[in-house]
Amino acid sequence: MRQILFITLAILFSNLNALSDEFNLKSPSGEIIISISANDNISYSVKYKGNIVLNPSTIAMQIDNNVSWGVNSKISKKETGSKTETISPVVPRKFEKIESSYNFLKLYFKGNYQLEFRAYNDGVAYRWATDIEKDFKVTSEDANFTFSDGDQIYFPKEESMHSHQERLYKYLKISDVEPGQFCSTGALADLKNGVKVYISESDLFSYPGMFLEKSATNPNAFKGKFAGYPLETNQTNDRNVKIIKYADYIAQTKGSRTFPWRLMIITDNDANLLTSELVYKLASPNRLKDVSWIKPGKVAWDWWNANNIYGIDFKSGVNTETYKYFIDFASKYGLQYVILDEGWYHLEDVLKVKQEIDINELVKYGKEKNVGIILWVTWKALDDKLDEALKQFKQWDVKGIKVDFMQRDDQWMVEYYERVSQKAADYQLLVDFHGAYKPTGLNVTYPNVITSEGVVGLEHCKWSENANPEHNLTLPFIRMVAGPMDYTPGAMINATKQNFRIVFTEPMSPTTRCHQLAMYVVFESPLQMLADNPSNYLKEPVCMEFLSTVPTVWNETRVLQAKVSDYIVLTRKNANKWYIAAMTDLTERNFVVDLGFLPEGKYRIDIWQDGINADKHASDFKKISEEVTNKSKLNIHLTSGGGWVAIVSPIE
Repeated sequence: MRQILFITLAILFSNLNALSDEFNLKSPSGEIIISISANDNISYSVKYKGNIVLNPSTIAMQIDNNVSWGVNSKISKKETGSKTETISPVVPRKFEKIESSYNFLKLYFKGNYQLEFRAYNDGVAYRWATDIEKDFKVTSEDANFTFSDGDQIYFPKEESMHSHQERLYKYLKISDVEPGQFCSTGALADLKNGVKVYISESDLFSYPGMFLEKSATNPNAFKGKFAGYPLETNQTNDRNVKIIKYADYIAQTKGSRTFPWRLMIITDNDANLLTSELVYKLASPNRLKDVSWIKPGKVAWDWWNANNIYGIDFKSGVNTETYKYFIDFASKYGLQYVILDEGWYHLEDVLKVKQEIDINELVKYGKEKNVGIILWVTWKALDDKLDEALKQFKQWDVKGIKVDFMQRDDQWMVEYYERVSQKAADYQLLVDFHGAYKPTGLNVTYPNVITSEGVVGLEHCKWSENANPEHNLTLPFIRMVAGPMDYTPGAMINATKQNFRIVFTEPMSPTTRCHQLAMYVVFESPLQMLADNPSNYLKEPVCMEFLSTVPTVWNETRVLQAKVSDYIVLTRKNANKWYIAAMTDLTERNFVVDLGFLPEGKYRIDIWQDGINADKHASDFKKISEEVTNKSKLNIHLTSGGGWVAIVSPIE
């Protein structure tokens, strides 16, 4: 829900010769200034606190019949104004109320198209819009980002546009990125003047997603890169559909529409990246009439631990008995869901359930124990029988679907995401997109899209060392800025960097135990996995005291200390409790946490902290409890790859 508090508007009609072709747009605070030039080409530049953060960068869009928007364009009208509103998210990821305030400039051009700029206190955005009678094709889009010599970037390099966007963030000088190399977005530029610039997009519908490609002509510039429209595909197995022929256009579209926002979050304080909701603010609002059935929660997940339960009198695996064990565990600790991941159906047919699985029995058993069932599916198998499958899932009374292996963001696939989101909502099903591109606000428009992957998460520990502490401390400042992040934390087998090894069916984390626990407060996912084996969790009742209690949605978020790739200390509020968490990379650290954010009164604090020997045995931890007030200060210690987490509860 959006409540508009204040809006001002000025519309200027004039003959073309009287309109200026140079414009400045300031943020409400005045700290950000966008300068727009609409001469032979349209370009814009950005200053933050008087410093240049983006040099003049051209923007244009080419459509069929050799028409170019932004080249020799003629302005017919301009509209300026400001808007302030309060947004109440259906699923509150950071805040229960989001305050949105911006100034805007909208330029109308001869030819029935428009270009809108917005300046927020935390960033800028622009997008194209059109009001043409006939449908048309977009042949290309120019979206350029020109930085300065010496600026650097966290660069999630891609090798192909057929990608699940699970990449590490290489920290490079922009000038050292080879021409033609490209990355997925969001990407984070680190400017030599101390400012960070996060680049991504929002409100992506019926259009390909944006990558960033290094310019061939400017050593400090990137340009938008977009997949062509797929004309021919080749399905190699149940989940991989390769595009073998692209069109010479990137989108075929309706004549009257808006296009995705190109956005930049701008700050000189890393902590602000963790609280910015610019992607959310720019997204189209909720389209669902009834959202009462959308229930965030925690999930007992099977795939990471390979159903490798023990201490039982039946053969574990993808079978009804194993999932009843998962349901029993979930019920014992108040977890809302269990996922049946790969293996419950014959992969060629999503409605052909394997004989070892009784869906009706599992749903019934789960209902008796207040645990819902979520089903994993490959995207192609689901698409082949979309309506039939969703109808069957609803008849079974499952609560959601985990759709996997899309690995593309061309226009056709972006439209698939929306089609699945809408139809799933019609059947009151949650959606978790895996093998997915980054969030672009779909979770705002369709709040049943409860989380998504597009991240090097804990699953990578099954085959690599990539989900390491430094990576974990980079994600919140880049990937998580875009939206919910299904990292799937919760490893109970933990190892130091020296002792970590790859074991596919009994995986471990290259972090301390408390690093894993802290993720449940730091990492945002309204549908949050418990990735490890229920048998392992049952042996860890002290950890389960925390995991059974920690929520997945938040009323308020405050960042206390933060530095990209190095450390985070933050606190979040849910109801009348505060949850504090700290994480570090491989550097051992000490912090002082001032509890001055608490209201007056007495509180009990329960703390889970790295054990004294966690530097040698990463699973070592200690729980302590004490009484505190808002005058208290906490001295906390994090070992290498460590973490710390606490629950602060008022004493009535």
